[in-house]
Amino acid sequence: MELLSQAFGFLTGTIVPFLVVLTLIVFVHEMGHYLAGRWSGIGITAFSIGFGPEIAGFTDRRGTRWKLSAIPLGGYVKFHGDEDAASTPDYARLGTLSAEERARTFLGAALWKRAVTVAAGPIANFILAIAIFSVTFAIYGRQVADPVVAEVREPSAAATAGVLPGDLLVAIDGTPVRTFEDVRRYISVRPEVPIVVTIRRDGAEQNLRMVPDRTELTDQFGNKMEVGIIGIVTDEAAGNFRVVSYSPAEAVGQGMQQTWYIVTGTFDYLSNVVTGRMKADQIGGPIRVAQASGQMATLGVAALLQLAAVLSVSIGLLNLMPVPVLDGGHLMFYAVEALRGKPVGPRAQEIAFRIGMGLILMLTVFATWNDTFGRLG
Repeated sequence: MELLSQAFGFLTGTIVPFLVVLTLIVFVHEMGHYLAGRWSGIGITAFSIGFGPEIAGFTDRRGTRWKLSAIPLGGYVKFHGDEDAASTPDYARLGTLSAEERARTFLGAALWKRAVTVAAGPIANFILAIAIFSVTFAIYGRQVADPVVAEVREPSAAATAGVLPGDLLVAIDGTPVRTFEDVRRYISVRPEVPIVVTIRRDGAEQNLRMVPDRTELTDQFGNKMEVGIIGIVTDEAAGNFRVVSYSPAEAVGQGMQQTWYIVTGTFDYLSNVVTGRMKADQIGGPIRVAQASGQMATLGVAALLQLAAVLSVSIGLLNLMPVPVLDGGHLMFYAVEALRGKPVGPRAQEIAFRIGMGLILMLTVFATWNDTFGRLG
């Protein structure tokens, strides 16, 4: 009975939130492709959430099959003239079509229409993130704190540089900071990278040079991550903790800003991994996402939606990578086609797609290794 209870708890507490988040992100991504394709006059054969055998579906009046498939780890839009869900052109069939029918296929569409249709998927992911952040900011506002130092930890980079309690942080590397979160966000992705912190003390500003320490933090769920810190703390009195409310227009602006922070933070993290300043243990796959979904679900709907927004940005960025089989790979081919004045040959595309698939499989294996065995040394 206890085993059954644990299984039910895992299903409702982890699997269901994971599927809700993933389905939302996939649906919006594929809907971006679908709407752009329809607008471009490209025929669409199928819109699927999931892969594999169809579980349920219907065919609309335009002939598009809308379906829910058995493997809920993605989705696809299949255009006229595609051989499979990966949008591989069916060259044999294309050769039998009339000029009018070929014009309605994806391959027969104008170059700009294909580019817009492909780019619309990742763009939809960014729009989803902005929408989620905007709604949550409009409803709940945001808790902020002034970047005023209440305590300087010993030993630390800030203590060595001469930071004192009561100092107001004005800028870091010339970039203005308005909240304590701005400070944390900037420093966390720069472990062991020299920075210049501008402080205001007794009405006068001064620049202090320091190098953030690399440290391992553990969140409330036991997840570990390496970040940069300088050893300063604020509190309610010094930081003037408060909740800022936003009008709908201001909330959209904040949503766009938050989405941009995730984009830049992702690139900062990846550059740190490449240069060896940070480990690649934060790169996760479905197991990590499922675990995070279950954890955020315990904090409420707003937290789960914000996780969906972060993941949506990540999916958008991943799909824009110039790797064949991803949207970015298709856009890369279109850029080459625009320069050459003719498409990349079928054989070259086939080889590129195989290489791209190999890279994706390698990334999947690496992410699953991280998910299963935790942090790598």
